[in-house]
Amino acid sequence: TFTAWCNSHLRKVDITIAEIEQDFRDGLSLIKLLEVIAGEKLPKPEKGKMRFHKIANVNKALNFVVGKGVKLVSIGAEEIVDGNRKMTLGMIWTIILRFAIMDIAVEQTSAKEGLLLWCQRKTQPYRNVSIRDFHASWQNGLGFCALIHRHRPELIDYHSLDP
Repeated sequence: TFTAWCNSHLRKVDITIAEIEQDFRDGLSLIKLLEVIAGEKLPKPEKGKMRFHKIANVNKALNFVVGKGVKLVSIGAEEIVDGNRKMTLGMIWTIILRFAIMDIAVEQTSAKEGLLLWCQRKTQPYRNVSIRDFHASWQNGLGFCALIHRHRPELIDYHSLDP
């Protein structure tokens, strides 16, 4: 889960989170997370507990991410401070892509390309599954079902699914 991924990094600074959409609201744990995964110091956070302090802290984190060349589409500090689950998870996914996946490269292949190739190979024998990207290829759910079936066939009867 995203919470587990965050905690795997936050443990390095003796912090754990329980509810991702709640625990990043003040921006303090988010700043710490970014410092750990980027190996850099971010601007000092605001010490106050009021909404504008929280927004300022989350903005410091978001500005850092944007400064690393990441596009945060429709993700603003207010949504994170308000505990918007969808926006918070979207932000964390974007951070994971930038800091955990995009920087990995093996033999001239990026981790993202490697993951796409792995998905294509694993789902190749399945009817009605054609993985070409990480967006439209997954919309009907059959790609996910094929991956699950490939690794844990007892969990899903793939052949009974409607395309």
